[in-house]
Amino acid sequence: MNPPSQSIANSRASIFKKWLALDWRDHILLIRALGVLAHASLLIAFQPFSSVAKVANSQTCATPIAPEDRALVVSKIRWAILVWARRVPWSAVCFQQALAAHIMLRRRGINSTLYYGATPNGAQGLAAHVWVRDGEVFVIGGEVAANFSVLASFPTDDTPIDGS
Repeated sequence: MNPPSQSIANSRASIFKKWLALDWRDHILLIRALGVLAHASLLIAFQPFSSVAKVANSQTCATPIAPEDRALVVSKIRWAILVWARRVPWSAVCFQQALAAHIMLRRRGINSTLYYGATPNGAQGLAAHVWVRDGEVFVIGGEVAANFSVLASFPTDDTPIDGS
């Protein structure tokens, strides 16, 4: 059995090897995902829900993405958010993950929808969950979304992402 310090060193070496094996585009995506996840986490922790809703309702974006690239971009953003959610030293659960993914998708011209839902949770009252979809594709949080009733979705209107 390895001592704990050797196990930690092996783990760090493994992470470093994985980092080196990534394409430079993935490096950039991971750095951006970390920044957006941190921003989303701070926003949720320190701002009123109305400020979070304003960000979730944002219509800003880049030029819409080519349809043939859409699935790859969505899966890469999901991957990058989930990589960091497991590793950051703060709690990055469904709300933080979903808001970060939603922001990143909309910046790339993907008209995603963020859903906020709840379900009865016995004596504890309500359980909440947040998830993101791109059309019919679940991006973040879709594994348990069917168990929740939608309380709100963002954006709240049907205005196209480019504002036209």
